[in-house]
Formats: sequence, structure tokens, C-alpha cells
Amino acid sequence: MVLKWAAAMGLAALTAGCASTQPQSAQGPKNILLFVADGMGINTMTAARIFAVGEEGQLALDALPEAAYVKTYSANMQASDGAAAMSAYLSGEKTANGVLAMSDCGTPQARPVPTLLELAKQRGLAAGLVSNGSVTDAFSAAGYFHHCPAGVHLTAAQASRQAQSAAAALAPGGAGYNTALGNGLDVLLGGGARDFRQRADGRDLLSELRAKGYVQPTNLMELNALKPAAGQRLLGLFADEALTGGSTRDTSRQPSLAQMTQRAIAGLSSNGKGFLLVVGNRHIEKALADSSARTALEEVQALDHALQAAIDEMQRRDPGLKNTLIVATSTHDSTLVLNGYSRRTGKTTVQEPGVLGLLKRYGDGKPGKDLDGAPYTIIGFGNGSKRVQGPRNSGSVLDDATVSASGYAQEAVVRTAPGSATPGGTDVWLGAIGARAEDFRGTIDNTRVFNLIRNAAGW
Repeated sequence: MVLKWAAAMGLAALTAGCASTQPQSAQGPKNILLFVADGMGINTMTAARIFAVGEEGQLALDALPEAAYVKTYSANMQASDGAAAMSAYLSGEKTANGVLAMSDCGTPQARPVPTLLELAKQRGLAAGLVSNGSVTDAFSAAGYFHHCPAGVHLTAAQASRQAQSAAAALAPGGAGYNTALGNGLDVLLGGGARDFRQRADGRDLLSELRAKGYVQPTNLMELNALKPAAGQRLLGLFADEALTGGSTRDTSRQPSLAQMTQRAIAGLSSNGKGFLLVVGNRHIEKALADSSARTALEEVQALDHALQAAIDEMQRRDPGLKNTLIVATSTHDSTLVLNGYSRRTGKTTVQEPGVLGLLKRYGDGKPGKDLDGAPYTIIGFGNGSKRVQGPRNSGSVLDDATVSASGYAQEAVVRTAPGSATPGGTDVWLGAIGARAEDFRGTIDNTRVFNLIRNAAGW
């Protein structure tokens, strides 16, 4: 997907990575948008490109003119989880896995560290959060909730209590509210309604937030019917938990990530002083944990559409992005791999499985075979729930229709429990465009992203 506005403005150098053409702003960007794909390693991004537009195609992610590699290790593990990764991006603190924007957990010196969302609100800017997961899960909560968890692997009851506490941190004036957010986040769109209304403490946070002036659409029609207005605050929770992922989303009721992003920009822009918007796609990591490559690639494409929509919208509001910085990156890698020496597939269509299909030899186009004489897929995983026990030719023979179907779990080298394929520890990619985008270069730590954003904005 080529950036439409780049061609229109004759800025071909932008997509060639020429930093000298980047618009400059002596005051730094007034508007900052951070896109985070949960679990999108470079292999996953490459597979998503082939899936969506073919080997020679270009995603909006690819067209961002500045780029860096990001080291994602956490304070205690080579492979970070979403909590530690988002804490690094949003607070600049290298935390242990599971920790949300806290320093020195487990010691008397434990203390919360300020996040970008808090800093934006304290400077009079509008601030918002968009996620197709629950807005109270660790991935999102790292931006507004400070917490030292009971452990890395929480029980269902512990996770529920943590999510309900995170919801309370969003309700101005109530018990557990995070006062560092001032009068509260201006836009909050995603899932997680259950944590606001079905609570152990008996509170109805949705009613409390309505009393504070939050407009609360519950479906796409209601969201589209709202007209942005100065001072309007928006809380749209479109599912009890996470929104539905992949191609099974009810498009008549649940908004897409792109639709939520566009509406968030419209609402936050009414502030007039500038804004910070964090947009996250949780479903990529969830699909990868299930070894479900098709859903993961569909979700990378959904994030890419949201990024493109944001660039188009901000170009309309701020031509040349002279006062806008847009950054896109990922929490961590996965163990997805692209097995080599397949012929080029082109994009995935109804008729052709593309990168989701069986590996075909580039010479004669016939399926490649392993030492057991069995065909195998282009995409595989380092670990996951699906691993053939014994010789691979002892089971049913794979075909393109089977391996490219929605919900198919690709095979893995190391067998794990269902839904528990792990993150990978490899560096991830980051791209940037707009004012001060040239600051994002080289190989940087994930905590450095926070500092670069903060320095660019002059906070």
C-alpha cells in the first residue's frame, strides 16, 4: 500500500527513506500518535506484506521514511511480555514481565513512573487510547495504571482483580482513580466493558463515567452518529472483553481499528492544543500464541489500515505533518518463521493461498518435502501447540486448502500447551514519519522510544 498523499505531493523521497525531506518543527510536534502491534516481529511483518500485497508490494508500515531496530528484552527476561514492553514505551522504565509502569517492584523503593498519557494530560493536551483488546488488559493499562503484580503468570482471579483495578484508575473522582490523569483520558475506545460494570466492589463505573460527561457509544452505528465537539469526552466499549479478531468480527456492530482511530483523532483534535493517541492491536499476539498465522496476518493488515487512515487524516489536518509525529512499532517478536526456498507466491486471494500455503519449489512448483517425504507450510513456528508426534508422513497429507483456512494452526518445532506459544526475543522494527521522525534511527532500546517521543514534544 503506497502512501496516497506522498504521490499527490510529489514527496517520493519520503518512501525512499530520505530524511532531508522530513518536515521540521522548531517547537516539536504538537500531535503524537504511537501505533503498537502486539507481537509483530520482522518475520510476521514480512509475512503480512506478502499476504496483503505480495512480495513486491508495500504496506503503510513499509512506507514510513525513518526506521530503527528496537531491543525488547525486559528487566528479567530475554523475551518481553506486553506489560513490560508497553511500560518501556510509555514510561521509559525497564520493568520485569508483568509489571505496569512501576520502578523497583518488590522493594521499599517501589514507585510509579510517569507515562506519556499522564504527561500529556498534565500539559493540557488531549490524550486517548484505542485498542481492539480490552482497554483494561496489561497491554493498554501500562499507559495509565501503575501496578506490581503477584507474579508473572496470574491466575484468572488475579487477572480479573487487576483489570478491575485498572478500570477504576480511569474513573475520575472515584476510589482508585489515577489523579495523574487530571480530569481523565479524553478518548477511550476498545473492549472490556465487563470490568466497568460487573465488579467485585459493586460499583458501576460506566454510570460514574457518564456522570463525568463521557459519551458512551456501544456499537458502530452509535459511534458514527456522534459529532465531535470541543470538550466532548468519549468512552466506547464495544465488547465485554476483547473485540472479535480477524475476519470473524461483526462489521455491523464492532468498529475496526481504523474506524476507532479516525474517530479518536476527530475527538482529540477538538482540544485545539494538540494530543497524544496510543493505538494498539492486541489480536496479533493472541493469534500468534495460538499459532494461527492467518488471523495474525489479517490483524497486522488491520493495524496497517489504521496507520494509513491516521496518516491520511493527519495530512488533511496538518499538511506535511509539520506539527505531527507518527511512530509505529511492536511490543516483541514471536517465533514465526518463513521456511526458505519457496517460489514467490504473490498475495493471498480466494483462489491462491499465497504465503499461507504449502512451500512450493521454485524450479518446478511442486510441494517441497521434508526427510519423511511429507509436504510442509511456508510459515511455521519455533514453538506452539501443533507438533506431529513421530514421522510427519504418518498422518493425513497436507494441502493448500487445509493449511490456509481460517483457524488453522501451523506446525511448531517445540510443542507447548494450546494457546501458549511464546513471544520471541529478537529485535523488532520501528518506523516514523513527521516532525522529528529523523530522531528514530539505528538500534535503540525500547525505553529510548519513550525518551525520543518526550524530547521531541518538549515534555
